[in-house]
Amino acid sequence: MASELKKVLYLEDDANIARVAMISMTRFSDLEVIHCERGEAAIEAFEDFQPDLLLFDVMLPDMDGVQTLKNIQSLEHGRDVPVVFMTAKAQVHEQQKYMDLGALSVIVKPFNAMSLGATLKSLWESRHLNGVTQSA
Repeated sequence: MASELKKVLYLEDDANIARVAMISMTRFSDLEVIHCERGEAAIEAFEDFQPDLLLFDVMLPDMDGVQTLKNIQSLEHGRDVPVVFMTAKAQVHEQQKYMDLGALSVIVKPFNAMSLGATLKSLWESRHLNGVTQSA
């Protein structure tokens, strides 16, 4: 596991949300980010990009974020990459469902765009400092 968060694979179908999130992550937090609008595109980008972290919207028009994660986890090195889900579903039981799938965290929409990159880095550092890793 990398000691510093550098690369994020971001899955979001809403262009306005994606634009704001990309600015936060790239300009304010100096992260390298590949943005995909569809689950299939994220799966295709995964192998070449080799992200440190997955940031996935839950509700998508084709393959949802959970199914996209499951497909990535079936790939070589796919189980080792932590995921943070983003969702407008703020009910505790809904968020718990994503945590039960192994999510590092759940970010509820609307989110604080100015601190998104910093939030991801903080989650990453907490995970790294605690020595929490997922094994393949």
